Formats: sequence, C-alpha cells, structure tokens
Amino acid sequence: MAICPSSSSEPTGLCVLQDIVASHKRGSPVGIYSICSAHAFVLDAAVRQAAQDGSPLLVESTSNQVNQTGGYTGMTPAAFRGVVQGMAGEAGLRPERLILGGDHLGPYPWRREPAARAMDQARALVRDCVQAGYSKLHLDASIRCADDPPDRPLDRSVVAGRTAELCRVAEEAYRASGLGGPAPCYVVGTEVPSPGGAQRETDGPDVTRVEDAQETIEMTCAAFAKYGLQAAWERVIALVVQPGVEFGDDALAEYDRLTAAPLSRFIEATDRLVFEVHSTDFQTREALRALVEDHFAILKVGPALTFAFREAVFALALVEGEWLADQRGAELSDLRHVLDAGMQARPEYWQDYYTGSPARLRVARAFSYSDRVRYYWPDPAVQHALARLLANLELHPVPPSLLSQFLPEQYERVRAGRLGNRPHDLIADKIRSILADYAWACGYDQDPRSR
Repeated sequence: MAICPSSSSEPTGLCVLQDIVASHKRGSPVGIYSICSAHAFVLDAAVRQAAQDGSPLLVESTSNQVNQTGGYTGMTPAAFRGVVQGMAGEAGLRPERLILGGDHLGPYPWRREPAARAMDQARALVRDCVQAGYSKLHLDASIRCADDPPDRPLDRSVVAGRTAELCRVAEEAYRASGLGGPAPCYVVGTEVPSPGGAQRETDGPDVTRVEDAQETIEMTCAAFAKYGLQAAWERVIALVVQPGVEFGDDALAEYDRLTAAPLSRFIEATDRLVFEVHSTDFQTREALRALVEDHFAILKVGPALTFAFREAVFALALVEGEWLADQRGAELSDLRHVLDAGMQARPEYWQDYYTGSPARLRVARAFSYSDRVRYYWPDPAVQHALARLLANLELHPVPPSLLSQFLPEQYERVRAGRLGNRPHDLIADKIRSILADYAWACGYDQDPRSR
C-alpha cells in the first residue's frame, strides 16, 4: 500500500539505513540500534562493539544534548562529530559504517519561547547537523511552544507543517554543503514522553493506534508535497510510534507482541517504511528481537547504557573499599559520596522525576532506571573521584575473588582470557554486554553471550 505517491526525482544512491530498511521490507528480520548518548565510555564501547560485529553504528545526539549553543554537553554538532569519528578511527570502525544522526530535532530546547523564535532555533540546529555530516534526522515538531494552546496537544496539521519546514531547511543545507553522497534520511513522528524517560509510574503506555499512525503519515506526506519535498519524502524511512515499551523510576513496561500486532500488520502493508521505537532500554534481548521481527526495526537506547556504566563503576567502588581501605598511603576515591553530594547540591536534573521519603530519594538517585545520575558524571568533582578510582585499581589490580563477587560476568571473561583485568576494560565490557544484545536482536551477532 502506497499511502503517499512516489517521486521520480529521487537522487540515485542509497544510504546504509535505506539498505537496511529495504532488506527488512523484503522479509529479512534485520534492523539497527541507535546509540542516544554523549557519554565517552558509552561511545567508546559502542564503536568497539560495532567494529567487532562488522555492523553499521548509528549514533544520535538529542537536541538538548548537542546543539548550536552547546546543549548540556557543551558540544555543537560539528564537535560531536569530531569526538565520535575520532573514537571510531581508533577502534578500526570503517568511516562508511558510522552513521551520525540527530534525535528530536525541533523546538524542544527552546519550547519556552514563542513558536516563531523556537522554530528559528530549530531550523538553525537542523542546518548545523546537516553541515556536520549527520545523515539521519528525526524531525520532531510536536512540542508545544510558549504561544501554542497550553491545554491540548498540537494539532497534527501544525506538527506536520513544522516538520516539513525543518525538512526544507535540511534539504537546502545538504545541497549547499557540497558533501556529496546520499542525501539525508528522515524519521518523522513522536510517541514518547519528555526526553529522559517517563516522569511517573503507570500501568504502561498506550500503544499507538493504527488510525493515528496512518493520519500522521498522510498529513506529513501532504505537508512535504506542499513544500515541494516529494523527493525528500522518498527518504523518510521510519515513523516513531509507541509499541507499549517504557521505563520509569523503578518499573518497566515490557513488550507485548499481541497488543502491538495491529500496528505491526499496518506497517507491513506500507511501502518503504518501518517503525522507530524510543525507550527500548531495559527490554530483554528476546523482546528486542521480537520488536525487530515485528517491524519496529530502529531501536533507540541510551539510559540503559549509562545505567550499565554506573553499575560497573559502583561495583569497582565497592571493590576499592574492600581491597584498598587498609593499604598504607592509598587515597580512596569516595566516589559514591562525591556523586550523591553533587546530585543533592544541584537537584534540577532529578527532582522532577523522583518522589518519596529521603530514604527512597537516596535509592532513586543512585539506582533508578531513569538514570538521572548520568547528568552528573561531567561534574569536575565527580570526574576527579572517578579518575582516582580508576587510577587506584590500575595500580592495584582487582583480585579475582573480589572480581567474582562484584562483577561476576566480567570475572568469567577475565578467567577465560577474553577480557583484561583493567578497570577501563571491565567498565567497557559491562556496557558492551547490553550492546551485544541489541546487535543480536538486529541480526548482527549470532551469540551475544559468547564474547
């Protein structure tokens, strides 16, 4: 079923993502996972995992992480590209296998401004992303701005029109850039909570209705045509939907194939398009594979990876306390205390997400699925404590018995000679254990447990 007519003016040459989607539409149960994180340990683990798997690697920055004013990471799109490309080169990942993307590109970071000014900023961000070589753009104009109606979601026609405006800017920037190669691919739509995960516990999110998915496709296609963007529409590869997966503070909504079946059948009948799913973090590897098989073929993951990083670092902090507490001259990192002190001193990144007694807040700050702790790793005091922890365990390697106690999976790999007993290696392996499940789900690794 062709919901929108095809264009005969599409440029020749397919990007890697179009190849993957085309293979999926021909019946091969393949997909791709997208790393939505700017964390250095996560990015390094991701490029090394992709180099080992021989798979493409899709890395995306969100509009509030990375933008023309630096975002909360302090990086522009060009700076982010330089960081990721540098890591990929060191890991031996071929340049053509690295795909950079922008997530939720739209007015979200400027939503407290009137729509005209917020959209001006969004257009500037899209332009910068294209000029930086981003080739996969999720255009998300669904957020209400200061002068939009405050008591209801934006009308879909308004969202579609603003999305088309952003696409026009991207197309113009691509033509002016002289980058060559395939033109950008696009993802449209949104069915997710505010960036960072759900802010309250529920019985689970509602699965996107087929009628809503179809209307979003039709209205966006019509808006593209209005702006003369029929060729760009041919490069829209996916629609963001909600298949019923989500995570919050201490609860998960697990994927249910039966509930999502009508949505899955709908996209089977459309030409070219698959679904993109956000908040797939913490799903089982079997659920991830089921999502891909059911045509939710682009899987976003972010907090689960920094969650794994945090788990590894906390485990090493416990090792440090047991191993070096009585060592003469050893200066312990005190990382847990330093980190929580930083979170309490600057609660703006977690206070809207966690509620309850002081004891419950203490646990949530450290261990919540929402992983709001990820915003505090760049803090200078936390960075100093982390560097001290890593230096201590580099100088005094972890005894195997302690490694078995606190990082048992990594212990088995060290014992088998597949992993070095160094703190950086142990942390990276913890992150890569999550990535391996995503690679397996997407069809790149036949046995994620055999690393």
